[in-house]
Amino acid sequence: MMSQPAAVTAPPSSTNTPARALAPDLARGVMLLLIAIANSAWYLWGHPGGFTSAHPTDGSELDRVARAVIAITIDGRVYPMFALLFAYGMVQFARSRAARGIQPRDIKRMLRKRHLAMLLLGFLHAALLFGGDVLGAYAVLGLIFVPLLFEAKVKTLKLVLWILLAYAAVSAISAIGAMLWLDSMGIDAAGGPEISNGPEIPGLADLMSGFDNYLIAMAARVGMWLIATPAVLLAGTLPACLLFGWLLARHQVLEHPERYRRQLTMLAVGGIAVGWLTGLPVGLAHLDIHFMSTNLEIGYVNVSYVGGLFAGAGYAALFALIAGRMRRPGVVTRSVAAVGKRSLSSYLWQSLIFAPLLAAWGFGLGARINTLGVVAIAAGIWLSSVIISAVLEARGARGPAEVLLRKMTYLPPDKLTPAPQPGRPMPPAPHTPTGLPQHPGQSGS
Repeated sequence: MMSQPAAVTAPPSSTNTPARALAPDLARGVMLLLIAIANSAWYLWGHPGGFTSAHPTDGSELDRVARAVIAITIDGRVYPMFALLFAYGMVQFARSRAARGIQPRDIKRMLRKRHLAMLLLGFLHAALLFGGDVLGAYAVLGLIFVPLLFEAKVKTLKLVLWILLAYAAVSAISAIGAMLWLDSMGIDAAGGPEISNGPEIPGLADLMSGFDNYLIAMAARVGMWLIATPAVLLAGTLPACLLFGWLLARHQVLEHPERYRRQLTMLAVGGIAVGWLTGLPVGLAHLDIHFMSTNLEIGYVNVSYVGGLFAGAGYAALFALIAGRMRRPGVVTRSVAAVGKRSLSSYLWQSLIFAPLLAAWGFGLGARINTLGVVAIAAGIWLSSVIISAVLEARGARGPAEVLLRKMTYLPPDKLTPAPQPGRPMPPAPHTPTGLPQHPGQSGS
Protein backbone atom coordinates (compact mmCIF):
# COMPACT_ATOMS: atom_id res chain seq x y z
CA MET A 1 0.00 0.00 0.00
CA MET A 2 2.83 2.39 0.88
CA SER A 3 6.56 2.49 0.35
CA GLN A 4 8.95 2.31 3.28
CA PRO A 5 10.11 5.72 4.53
CA ALA A 6 13.73 6.56 4.94
CA ALA A 7 15.11 6.28 8.45
CA VAL A 8 16.16 9.43 10.27
CA THR A 9 19.77 9.06 11.37
CA ALA A 10 20.41 12.66 12.39
CA PRO A 11 18.21 15.48 13.66
CA PRO A 12 17.08 18.15 11.22
CA SER A 13 18.90 21.43 11.29
CA SER A 14 15.86 23.48 12.13
CA THR A 15 14.68 23.57 15.71
CA ASN A 16 11.28 25.06 14.93
CA THR A 17 8.38 23.03 16.28
CA PRO A 18 6.02 21.94 13.51
CA ALA A 19 2.30 22.42 13.81
CA ARG A 20 0.58 19.57 15.62
CA ALA A 21 -1.49 17.35 13.34
CA LEU A 22 -5.24 17.47 13.99
CA ALA A 23 -6.29 13.94 13.01
CA PRO A 24 -4.62 11.89 15.80
CA ASP A 25 -5.88 14.24 18.52
CA LEU A 26 -9.37 14.45 17.04
CA ALA A 27 -9.55 10.65 16.85
CA ARG A 28 -8.36 10.32 20.45
CA GLY A 29 -10.89 12.93 21.59
CA VAL A 30 -13.86 11.13 20.04
CA MET A 31 -12.41 7.79 21.18
CA LEU A 32 -12.72 8.96 24.80
CA LEU A 33 -16.49 9.34 24.35
CA LEU A 34 -16.73 5.80 22.97
CA ILE A 35 -14.58 4.49 25.82
CA ALA A 36 -16.86 6.15 28.37
CA ILE A 37 -19.87 4.44 26.80
CA ALA A 38 -18.06 1.09 26.55
CA ASN A 39 -17.01 1.19 30.22
CA SER A 40 -20.35 2.43 31.54
CA ALA A 41 -21.93 -1.04 31.56
CA TRP A 42 -19.42 -2.19 34.18
CA TYR A 43 -21.07 0.14 36.70
CA LEU A 44 -24.60 -1.30 36.29
CA TRP A 45 -24.40 -3.65 39.25
CA GLY A 46 -27.42 -5.32 40.86
CA HIS A 47 -28.97 -6.30 37.50
CA PRO A 48 -29.34 -9.76 35.95
CA GLY A 49 -26.70 -10.41 33.33
CA GLY A 50 -25.01 -13.07 31.25
CA PHE A 51 -21.72 -14.68 30.36
CA THR A 52 -20.73 -12.70 27.29
CA SER A 53 -20.66 -9.05 28.41
CA ALA A 54 -21.15 -6.70 31.33
CA HIS A 55 -24.47 -5.44 29.95
CA PRO A 56 -27.55 -6.13 32.05
CA THR A 57 -30.38 -8.15 30.54
CA ASP A 58 -33.31 -6.30 32.07
CA GLY A 59 -34.67 -2.83 31.37
CA SER A 60 -36.98 -1.26 28.83
CA GLU A 61 -37.10 -1.87 25.10
CA LEU A 62 -35.13 1.33 24.58
CA ASP A 63 -32.44 0.01 26.92
CA ARG A 64 -32.26 -3.13 24.82
CA VAL A 65 -31.99 -1.14 21.61
CA ALA A 66 -29.20 0.95 23.14
CA ARG A 67 -27.33 -2.22 24.15
CA ALA A 68 -27.71 -3.62 20.63
CA VAL A 69 -26.25 -0.47 19.08
CA ILE A 70 -23.37 -0.46 21.56
CA ALA A 71 -22.63 -4.14 20.88
CA ILE A 72 -22.49 -3.54 17.13
CA THR A 73 -20.56 -0.26 17.06
CA ILE A 74 -18.56 0.10 20.30
CA ASP A 75 -18.01 -3.10 22.32
CA GLY A 76 -14.75 -4.71 21.27
CA ARG A 77 -14.25 -1.95 18.70
CA VAL A 78 -13.06 1.07 20.63
CA TYR A 79 -10.15 -0.57 22.45
CA PRO A 80 -8.52 -1.74 19.20
CA MET A 81 -8.76 1.88 18.09
CA PHE A 82 -7.18 2.87 21.41
CA ALA A 83 -4.33 0.40 20.80
CA LEU A 84 -3.77 1.71 17.28
CA LEU A 85 -3.60 5.32 18.45
CA PHE A 86 -1.41 4.35 21.41
CA ALA A 87 1.04 2.75 18.98
CA TYR A 88 0.83 5.74 16.67
CA GLY A 89 1.79 7.96 19.57
CA MET A 90 4.90 5.85 20.25
CA VAL A 91 6.27 6.65 16.81
CA GLN A 92 5.33 10.32 17.15
CA PHE A 93 7.17 10.36 20.47
CA ALA A 94 10.26 8.73 18.96
CA ARG A 95 10.24 10.99 15.91
CA SER A 96 10.05 14.21 17.91
CA ARG A 97 12.85 13.11 20.28
CA ALA A 98 15.05 12.19 17.33
CA ALA A 99 14.38 15.65 15.88
CA ARG A 100 15.70 17.13 19.13
CA GLY A 101 18.94 15.21 18.81
CA ILE A 102 18.18 12.39 21.28
CA GLN A 103 19.94 9.17 20.32
CA PRO A 104 17.96 5.98 19.42
CA ARG A 105 19.14 4.03 22.50
CA ASP A 106 17.87 6.83 24.77
CA ILE A 107 14.56 6.98 22.95
CA LYS A 108 14.05 3.28 23.66
CA ARG A 109 15.02 3.81 27.30
CA MET A 110 12.45 6.60 27.55
CA LEU A 111 9.78 4.43 25.97
CA ARG A 112 10.58 1.68 28.48
CA LYS A 113 10.27 4.15 31.36
CA ARG A 114 7.03 5.46 29.85
CA HIS A 115 5.48 2.00 29.68
CA LEU A 116 6.62 1.09 33.19
CA ALA A 117 5.02 4.30 34.40
CA MET A 118 1.82 3.41 32.56
CA LEU A 119 1.86 -0.03 34.17
CA LEU A 120 2.10 1.57 37.61
CA LEU A 121 -0.64 4.10 36.82
CA GLY A 122 -2.82 1.30 35.46
CA PHE A 123 -2.40 -0.73 38.65
CA LEU A 124 -3.30 2.29 40.80
CA HIS A 125 -6.27 3.06 38.54
CA ALA A 126 -7.55 -0.50 38.98
CA ALA A 127 -6.90 -0.65 42.71
CA LEU A 128 -8.52 2.69 43.49
CA LEU A 129 -11.32 3.01 40.94
CA PHE A 130 -11.81 0.72 37.93
CA GLY A 131 -10.74 -2.91 37.49
CA GLY A 132 -11.30 -2.71 33.73
CA ASP A 133 -8.26 -0.46 33.33
CA VAL A 134 -6.46 -0.80 29.98
CA LEU A 135 -3.37 1.29 30.69
CA GLY A 136 -1.64 -1.74 32.13
CA ALA A 137 -2.52 -3.88 29.13
CA TYR A 138 -1.08 -1.39 26.67
CA ALA A 139 1.97 -0.94 28.87
CA VAL A 140 2.59 -4.69 28.71
CA LEU A 141 2.27 -4.56 24.93
CA GLY A 142 4.80 -1.75 24.79
CA LEU A 143 7.24 -3.44 27.16
CA ILE A 144 7.21 -6.63 25.10
CA PHE A 145 6.97 -5.41 21.52
CA VAL A 146 9.16 -2.29 21.58
CA PRO A 147 12.39 -4.23 22.30
CA LEU A 148 11.41 -6.89 19.77
CA LEU A 149 10.03 -4.97 16.81
CA PHE A 150 10.10 -1.18 17.19
CA GLU A 151 13.19 -0.89 14.97
CA ALA A 152 12.13 -3.68 12.62
CA LYS A 153 11.73 -3.10 8.90
CA VAL A 154 8.31 -2.55 7.40
CA LYS A 155 8.34 -5.99 5.75
CA THR A 156 8.97 -7.63 9.12
CA LEU A 157 6.16 -5.70 10.79
CA LYS A 158 3.76 -6.69 8.01
CA LEU A 159 4.73 -10.36 8.31
CA VAL A 160 4.20 -10.42 12.08
CA LEU A 161 0.93 -8.52 11.64
CA TRP A 162 -0.40 -11.16 9.25
CA ILE A 163 0.69 -13.92 11.64
CA LEU A 164 -1.18 -12.24 14.51
CA LEU A 165 -4.29 -11.78 12.38
CA ALA A 166 -4.20 -15.43 11.35
CA TYR A 167 -3.74 -16.49 14.97
CA ALA A 168 -6.70 -14.34 16.08
CA ALA A 169 -8.90 -15.79 13.32
CA VAL A 170 -7.93 -19.38 14.14
CA SER A 171 -8.61 -18.77 17.84
CA ALA A 172 -12.07 -17.40 17.09
CA ILE A 173 -12.90 -20.27 14.74
CA SER A 174 -11.65 -22.75 17.35
CA ALA A 175 -14.04 -21.26 19.91
CA ILE A 176 -16.91 -21.77 17.46
CA GLY A 177 -15.79 -25.34 16.88
CA ALA A 178 -15.70 -26.06 20.60
CA MET A 179 -19.24 -24.77 21.02
CA LEU A 180 -20.46 -26.82 18.06
CA TRP A 181 -18.97 -29.89 19.76
CA LEU A 182 -20.86 -29.03 22.96
CA ASP A 183 -24.06 -28.70 20.93
CA SER A 184 -23.48 -32.10 19.37
CA MET A 185 -23.06 -33.59 22.84
CA GLY A 186 -26.22 -31.90 24.09
CA ILE A 187 -24.28 -29.85 26.66
CA ASP A 188 -25.44 -26.32 27.47
CA ALA A 189 -22.33 -24.28 28.31
CA ALA A 190 -24.48 -21.62 29.93
CA GLY A 191 -26.17 -24.14 32.16
CA GLY A 192 -29.50 -22.39 32.15
CA PRO A 193 -32.40 -21.02 30.12
CA GLU A 194 -31.72 -18.88 27.06
CA ILE A 195 -32.26 -15.15 27.30
CA SER A 196 -30.74 -12.26 25.35
CA ASN A 197 -27.29 -12.58 26.89
CA GLY A 198 -27.20 -16.07 28.31
CA PRO A 199 -28.85 -17.39 31.48
CA GLU A 200 -30.17 -15.01 34.11
CA ILE A 201 -27.29 -14.81 36.56
CA PRO A 202 -25.76 -11.99 38.60
CA GLY A 203 -24.20 -9.53 36.15
CA LEU A 204 -20.46 -9.39 35.53
CA ALA A 205 -20.69 -5.77 36.64
CA ASP A 206 -21.34 -7.02 40.18
CA LEU A 207 -17.73 -8.23 40.32
CA MET A 208 -16.51 -4.77 39.38
CA SER A 209 -18.93 -2.45 41.17
CA GLY A 210 -21.25 -4.47 43.38
CA PHE A 211 -19.27 -4.64 46.66
CA ASP A 212 -20.30 -2.05 49.24
CA ASN A 213 -17.09 -2.57 51.24
CA TYR A 214 -14.37 -0.53 49.53
CA LEU A 215 -11.49 -2.80 50.56
CA ILE A 216 -13.26 -5.92 49.28
CA ALA A 217 -14.11 -4.05 46.09
CA MET A 218 -10.46 -3.08 45.74
CA ALA A 219 -9.35 -6.71 46.08
CA ALA A 220 -11.84 -7.77 43.41
CA ARG A 221 -10.71 -5.02 41.03
CA VAL A 222 -7.04 -5.86 41.47
CA GLY A 223 -7.77 -9.54 40.89
CA MET A 224 -9.60 -8.78 37.65
CA TRP A 225 -6.81 -6.46 36.50
CA LEU A 226 -4.08 -9.00 37.22
CA ILE A 227 -5.88 -11.58 35.08
CA ALA A 228 -6.97 -9.29 32.23
CA THR A 229 -3.74 -7.28 31.80
CA PRO A 230 -1.50 -10.11 30.53
CA ALA A 231 -4.44 -11.78 28.78
CA VAL A 232 -4.39 -9.15 26.01
CA LEU A 233 -1.50 -11.02 24.43
CA LEU A 234 -3.49 -14.22 24.10
CA ALA A 235 -6.18 -12.94 21.74
CA GLY A 236 -3.74 -11.42 19.25
CA THR A 237 -6.06 -8.57 18.25
CA LEU A 238 -4.51 -5.78 20.33
CA PRO A 239 -0.91 -6.73 19.40
CA ALA A 240 -2.03 -6.65 15.76
CA CYS A 241 -3.47 -3.17 16.27
CA LEU A 242 -0.20 -2.08 17.85
CA LEU A 243 1.82 -3.14 14.79
CA PHE A 244 -0.71 -1.63 12.38
CA GLY A 245 -0.51 1.65 14.30
CA TRP A 246 3.28 1.60 13.94
CA LEU A 247 2.96 1.04 10.18
CA LEU A 248 0.54 3.95 9.78
CA ALA A 249 2.74 6.20 11.90
CA ARG A 250 5.92 5.28 9.98
CA HIS A 251 4.25 6.83 6.92
CA GLN A 252 2.55 9.66 8.87
CA VAL A 253 -0.82 8.69 7.42
CA LEU A 254 -2.87 10.53 10.06
CA GLU A 255 -0.72 13.66 9.83
CA HIS A 256 -1.10 13.80 6.03
CA PRO A 257 -4.46 12.19 5.15
CA GLU A 258 -4.60 14.07 1.85
CA ARG A 259 -1.76 11.89 0.54
CA TYR A 260 -3.55 8.66 1.41
CA ARG A 261 -7.19 9.60 0.85
CA ARG A 262 -7.96 6.57 -1.32
CA GLN A 263 -6.38 4.08 1.10
CA LEU A 264 -8.00 5.73 4.11
CA THR A 265 -11.40 5.69 2.41
CA MET A 266 -11.07 1.99 1.67
CA LEU A 267 -9.96 1.32 5.25
CA ALA A 268 -12.77 3.39 6.75
CA VAL A 269 -15.54 1.85 4.63
CA GLY A 270 -14.23 -1.70 4.67
CA GLY A 271 -13.10 -1.74 8.29
CA ILE A 272 -16.29 -0.29 9.71
CA ALA A 273 -18.44 -2.56 7.51
CA VAL A 274 -16.59 -5.69 8.69
CA GLY A 275 -16.71 -4.53 12.30
CA TRP A 276 -20.41 -3.76 12.30
CA LEU A 277 -21.43 -6.88 10.37
CA THR A 278 -19.50 -9.18 12.69
CA GLY A 279 -21.08 -7.41 15.68
CA LEU A 280 -24.61 -7.69 14.29
CA PRO A 281 -25.45 -11.16 15.70
CA VAL A 282 -24.34 -10.05 19.19
CA GLY A 283 -26.44 -6.89 18.90
CA LEU A 284 -29.50 -8.82 17.74
CA ALA A 285 -29.14 -11.17 20.70
CA HIS A 286 -29.70 -8.18 22.99
CA LEU A 287 -33.03 -7.73 21.19
CA ASP A 288 -33.93 -11.40 21.79
CA ILE A 289 -33.42 -12.16 18.08
CA HIS A 290 -31.44 -15.39 17.95
CA PHE A 291 -29.95 -17.20 14.96
CA MET A 292 -27.72 -19.45 17.03
CA SER A 293 -27.87 -21.72 20.04
CA THR A 294 -26.77 -20.32 23.38
CA ASN A 295 -23.49 -22.19 23.03
CA LEU A 296 -22.77 -20.65 19.63
CA GLU A 297 -23.68 -17.17 20.85
CA ILE A 298 -21.08 -17.52 23.60
CA GLY A 299 -18.44 -18.75 21.15
CA TYR A 300 -19.33 -16.19 18.50
CA VAL A 301 -18.32 -13.30 20.76
CA ASN A 302 -14.70 -14.11 19.83
CA VAL A 303 -15.51 -13.60 16.15
CA SER A 304 -17.11 -10.28 17.00
CA TYR A 305 -13.97 -9.15 18.80
CA VAL A 306 -11.78 -10.05 15.81
CA GLY A 307 -14.12 -7.98 13.66
CA GLY A 308 -13.72 -5.17 16.16
CA LEU A 309 -10.06 -4.89 15.15
CA PHE A 310 -11.15 -3.83 11.65
CA ALA A 311 -13.74 -1.41 13.02
CA GLY A 312 -11.15 0.24 15.25
CA ALA A 313 -8.82 0.81 12.29
CA GLY A 314 -11.77 2.02 10.24
CA TYR A 315 -12.75 4.57 12.88
CA ALA A 316 -9.19 5.96 12.98
CA ALA A 317 -9.20 6.25 9.17
CA LEU A 318 -12.60 7.98 9.22
CA PHE A 319 -11.43 10.67 11.64
CA ALA A 320 -8.29 11.17 9.58
CA LEU A 321 -10.44 11.80 6.51
CA ILE A 322 -12.63 14.22 8.44
CA ALA A 323 -9.64 16.11 9.80
CA GLY A 324 -8.08 16.21 6.34
CA ARG A 325 -11.02 18.21 5.01
CA MET A 326 -10.89 20.80 7.78
CA ARG A 327 -8.98 23.88 6.74
CA ARG A 328 -9.96 25.96 9.77
CA PRO A 329 -11.27 23.77 12.60
CA GLY A 330 -14.02 25.39 14.64
CA VAL A 331 -14.20 25.73 18.39
CA VAL A 332 -15.99 22.38 18.83
CA THR A 333 -13.41 20.49 16.79
CA ARG A 334 -10.53 22.18 18.59
CA SER A 335 -12.10 21.39 21.96
CA VAL A 336 -12.53 17.70 21.10
CA ALA A 337 -8.93 17.61 19.85
CA ALA A 338 -7.88 19.18 23.16
CA VAL A 339 -9.34 16.12 24.89
CA GLY A 340 -7.21 13.97 22.59
CA LYS A 341 -4.08 15.88 23.61
CA ARG A 342 -4.94 15.07 27.22
CA SER A 343 -6.27 11.56 26.63
CA LEU A 344 -4.67 10.04 29.73
CA SER A 345 -6.11 12.70 32.05
CA SER A 346 -9.50 12.44 30.34
CA TYR A 347 -9.51 8.65 30.64
CA LEU A 348 -8.75 8.76 34.36
CA TRP A 349 -11.26 11.57 34.86
CA GLN A 350 -14.03 9.25 33.68
CA SER A 351 -13.33 6.73 36.44
CA LEU A 352 -12.96 9.49 39.02
CA ILE A 353 -16.61 10.43 38.39
CA PHE A 354 -18.08 7.07 37.39
CA ALA A 355 -16.83 4.97 40.32
CA PRO A 356 -17.95 6.95 43.39
CA LEU A 357 -21.21 7.94 41.71
CA LEU A 358 -22.30 4.49 40.51
CA ALA A 359 -20.46 1.78 42.48
CA ALA A 360 -22.02 0.14 45.54
CA TRP A 361 -19.23 1.48 47.80
CA GLY A 362 -20.11 5.02 46.69
CA PHE A 363 -23.54 6.49 46.02
CA GLY A 364 -24.68 3.23 44.40
CA LEU A 365 -26.58 4.82 41.53
CA GLY A 366 -25.65 1.98 39.18
CA ALA A 367 -28.27 -0.32 40.73
CA ARG A 368 -31.07 2.22 40.15
CA ILE A 369 -30.50 3.06 36.49
CA ASN A 370 -30.13 1.08 33.30
CA THR A 371 -28.36 1.36 29.95
CA LEU A 372 -29.88 4.60 28.69
CA GLY A 373 -29.29 6.33 32.00
CA VAL A 374 -25.65 5.30 32.30
CA VAL A 375 -24.94 6.24 28.66
CA ALA A 376 -26.32 9.71 29.40
CA ILE A 377 -23.98 9.96 32.40
CA ALA A 378 -21.06 8.79 30.24
CA ALA A 379 -21.80 11.47 27.67
CA GLY A 380 -22.01 14.10 30.42
CA ILE A 381 -18.65 13.06 31.87
CA TRP A 382 -17.06 13.21 28.43
CA LEU A 383 -18.60 16.64 27.82
CA SER A 384 -17.13 17.87 31.09
CA SER A 385 -13.70 16.68 29.93
CA VAL A 386 -14.18 18.64 26.69
CA ILE A 387 -14.84 21.81 28.66
CA ILE A 388 -11.93 21.24 31.04
CA SER A 389 -9.56 20.41 28.17
CA ALA A 390 -10.64 23.48 26.21
CA VAL A 391 -9.85 25.68 29.23
CA LEU A 392 -6.45 24.02 29.65
CA GLU A 393 -5.75 24.43 25.94
CA ALA A 394 -6.55 28.14 26.11
CA ARG A 395 -4.07 28.45 28.96
CA GLY A 396 -1.43 26.38 27.18
CA ALA A 397 -1.45 23.81 30.00
CA ARG A 398 -1.09 20.04 29.76
CA GLY A 399 -3.34 17.63 31.61
CA PRO A 400 -2.17 16.64 35.10
CA ALA A 401 -1.70 12.98 34.15
CA GLU A 402 0.35 13.99 31.09
CA VAL A 403 2.57 16.16 33.28
CA LEU A 404 3.13 13.24 35.67
CA LEU A 405 3.83 10.79 32.84
CA ARG A 406 6.40 13.16 31.31
CA LYS A 407 8.20 13.43 34.64
CA MET A 408 8.28 9.65 34.91
CA THR A 409 9.45 9.22 31.30
CA TYR A 410 12.15 11.79 30.58
CA LEU A 411 15.82 11.14 31.21
CA PRO A 412 17.82 13.89 32.93
CA PRO A 413 20.31 15.64 30.60
CA ASP A 414 23.32 14.03 32.28
CA LYS A 415 21.90 10.56 31.53
CA LEU A 416 21.52 11.15 27.78
CA THR A 417 24.00 9.70 25.31
CA PRO A 418 26.09 12.55 23.88
CA ALA A 419 25.50 13.33 20.22
CA PRO A 420 28.41 12.54 17.83
CA GLN A 421 30.82 15.46 17.56
CA PRO A 422 31.11 17.24 14.18
CA GLY A 423 33.98 15.90 12.12
CA ARG A 424 34.02 12.54 13.88
CA PRO A 425 32.80 9.46 12.03
CA MET A 426 29.35 8.37 13.16
CA PRO A 427 28.87 4.73 14.15
CA PRO A 428 26.41 2.76 12.01
CA ALA A 429 22.89 3.71 13.07
CA PRO A 430 20.28 1.03 13.50
CA HIS A 431 17.05 1.23 11.53
CA THR A 432 14.84 3.66 13.41
CA PRO A 433 11.10 4.18 12.95
CA THR A 434 11.23 7.94 13.26
CA GLY A 435 9.40 8.65 10.02
CA LEU A 436 9.79 10.85 6.97
CA PRO A 437 12.51 13.49 7.26
CA GLN A 438 10.77 16.04 5.00
CA HIS A 439 7.54 16.25 6.98
CA PRO A 440 8.29 15.69 10.68
CA GLY A 441 5.17 15.35 12.84
CA GLN A 442 4.54 16.80 16.28
CA SER A 443 4.58 14.25 19.05
CA GLY A 444 2.03 13.72 21.73
CA SER A 445 2.75 14.35 25.38
